[in-house]
Amino acid sequence: MAIWIQEKSMKAVFLDAKTLGDDVDLSPIESVTGGLEKYDRTTPDQILERIRGFDTVLVNKVVLTREHFDACPELKTIAVVATGLNNIDQAAAKDHGIKVMNVTNYGRSTVAQHTMALMLALATRLLDYTRDVQAGHWGKSDMFCLMDHPIMELEGRTLGIVGYGDLGQGVAERAAAFGMKVLLGARPGQEPGVVDGYSRIPLDELLPQADVVSLHCLLTDETRDLIGARELKMMKPDSLLINTSRGGLVNEQALADALRAGEIGGAGFDVLTEEPPRNGNPLLADDIPNLIVTPHSAWASREARQRIVGITAVNLKSVL
Repeated sequence: MAIWIQEKSMKAVFLDAKTLGDDVDLSPIESVTGGLEKYDRTTPDQILERIRGFDTVLVNKVVLTREHFDACPELKTIAVVATGLNNIDQAAAKDHGIKVMNVTNYGRSTVAQHTMALMLALATRLLDYTRDVQAGHWGKSDMFCLMDHPIMELEGRTLGIVGYGDLGQGVAERAAAFGMKVLLGARPGQEPGVVDGYSRIPLDELLPQADVVSLHCLLTDETRDLIGARELKMMKPDSLLINTSRGGLVNEQALADALRAGEIGGAGFDVLTEEPPRNGNPLLADDIPNLIVTPHSAWASREARQRIVGITAVNLKSVL
């Protein structure tokens, strides 16, 4: 007697597939779900009509709320193709029995690489010297080089890492290769101690010691404005602040003011509180010295984006 076992399948829709780029292969997800409805972009007023009838929804930055869950009782799974879950009403999802999954540990190499690139560019004043050359200052110099901008040698300097997860660990490894001393900052609610041989100390103790502070923690109610005017005043006047994690961890107006006043030496940011910054941002002013802002691109190597696809496929397979 033959026994037929019907495999479970999903009815899945990806609301903002364009955010993973045109050069990634989505077939691992398609093979798990048995097909995938895809939209490049989805505006807030299009969400309901596009998720009705689907039990599985994939999103990157599309916001899903209780209203959507109330209207779609068939929805069982939300797969976020990113680490942050602040675009999902998690309490409402729990109330509706919806499983919410995210992707972690996909961007260690590329984010750590970008973090070091920002650190090195600021320490060497790379953009300032490049602009000087383009402006013809080198050609008019009375000696063989320009030395108008002070350069920081990273070897022997102290790097303070706030958020020692996969990304923070990747940055620590690379900083060690430059001969930097690494300290960890305790986020709100974290206890001081020793982790992987690194001392974790309260943030108020870390900031006055660090030559470079690099943020790698998620944005929560506890970490919002983690670095504000008070904390910036505690930092060394030549110190650097790097944020490749989440906009909102640093009070942007306070940072702009501190850089103009020379309270810290420089900052490199890959994230802002509003992305894209359609309504402007204090850090986009053209009179802020030694500031580099990149467009949330630290995560976006093709290798990292393809890893997101693979991890998402594994997450969805676990549901089946």
